[in-house]
Amino acid sequence: MYPDRVLHWIGDRDVPSSGDTFEKRCPMDDRPLCDVARGTAGDVDAAVTAASHAAEAWGRVPAPARGEILLRAAALLRANERELAEIVQLETGKPWKNAVAEIGSSADLGVFMASEGSRFYGKTMTSPVPNRSVRTERAPIGVCAAIMPFNSPLAGVAWKTFPALLCGNAVVAKSHELTPYTAVAFGKLLCDAGLPRGLYSAVQGLGPEVGTPLVEDPRVGLVSFTGSAATGKLIQQRVSARGVLAKVCLELGGKNPLVVCDDADIDAAAEHATASAFIDAGQRCAAGSRIIVFDRVYGEFRDAMLERVRAVKVGSGAADACGPVISRQNLERLLRAVECAVARGARLLAGGAVIDALAPGYYMAPTVLENVAPDDDVSQQELFGPVTCLYRAANFDEAIALANFSAYGLTGAIHTFNSNRIEEFIARYRAGLVSINGPTYGAGPHMPFGGVKNSGNGFREPGTEALDVYCEWKTVVVNHDPARV
Repeated sequence: MYPDRVLHWIGDRDVPSSGDTFEKRCPMDDRPLCDVARGTAGDVDAAVTAASHAAEAWGRVPAPARGEILLRAAALLRANERELAEIVQLETGKPWKNAVAEIGSSADLGVFMASEGSRFYGKTMTSPVPNRSVRTERAPIGVCAAIMPFNSPLAGVAWKTFPALLCGNAVVAKSHELTPYTAVAFGKLLCDAGLPRGLYSAVQGLGPEVGTPLVEDPRVGLVSFTGSAATGKLIQQRVSARGVLAKVCLELGGKNPLVVCDDADIDAAAEHATASAFIDAGQRCAAGSRIIVFDRVYGEFRDAMLERVRAVKVGSGAADACGPVISRQNLERLLRAVECAVARGARLLAGGAVIDALAPGYYMAPTVLENVAPDDDVSQQELFGPVTCLYRAANFDEAIALANFSAYGLTGAIHTFNSNRIEEFIARYRAGLVSINGPTYGAGPHMPFGGVKNSGNGFREPGTEALDVYCEWKTVVVNHDPARV
């Protein structure tokens, strides 16, 4: 199913680029996978024009009817699970079970959002003025730009496109250059589900050449971006400089702590810490990259976690848990980061090198560091790879202080059976998601997800909260004259 050439998807058809092409290589074995259209501002203009022409009529379709198309799309996701999982695995290299799970979670979101079409509620309010009624209604934005991450390419596009379409908008997706075809395959599926022409497009290319003209286009009323904090801030600046402002939804990085108290179930905490750090090769914004352990159980926990780290199955097969990183460039960046951390005094407990037996794939051994200063670059910067660090804490207050000592605030976890510690952690740790006796990751179609500080700008996706991202609220005031009845 994977093509030799990946083109734009505009107006329900494959469209060649007006620019050059670039190569996409498979992370599992470094083989050339395809040539990708290197988009230009002209390609973006074509996609936004198609979206603008389609959006108004779609916004007038009743929300329950829009939801029916989403429901058909969800059914097609399930019916084509294997083919779509193969595309995701070829592009990301993630283990087979994780690729399959991504299709299922995307279908679940389609079902959830479809059902919200029948609950597209506003409010009615009383008025202190006689003969006046007041209500609020949800109104479409128009054209939404969806800028994709590479780590979960199908879930990423589904998280943005399903609620955007339900709310009556058209979508122009910017594929991540490292996972180009997933968004096109999703577009073809939406076409098969009966989505009217022009409502969904996917453009290929590099950020400065395609992303910039997309976010600067005055016809785009919303930019939804998932990715790094640096790029998110740049997008915010670009939109702010426009003549007409647009809404900006940012779901950014994380440097997520997992706190292990001295009353924790050490085996369970070690299991959750290992999964948090290394599922999807640590390429998750919710990855557990800072493991904070009470002094009293530090040695016991370290031994338990290292035992599990050594047992992590690295590869892309059905039984594997940790796949490759997305590109050779990222692999080399991660290796340099670990090497520099060790040169600054960190102790390497596991990993820190490529797995020669899996070369030339981009597989890095699960890596654990200790003796890393809390203000070290490795402690503060999101590495987005299979690297985690262990830290000691003398007591609960010190653990909380370490957990909050970050520019990020996406997720966090604590392992304890002390209800007072649990409640204090919930109250005092600043993040968008808090997990008790579990991993740092976790989401569902009904759950709002997002963070604070450099992890986001206040919006949440998905859940019903996503409707507030992809709709505008319109207040309607109706005055009537009883004398004219």
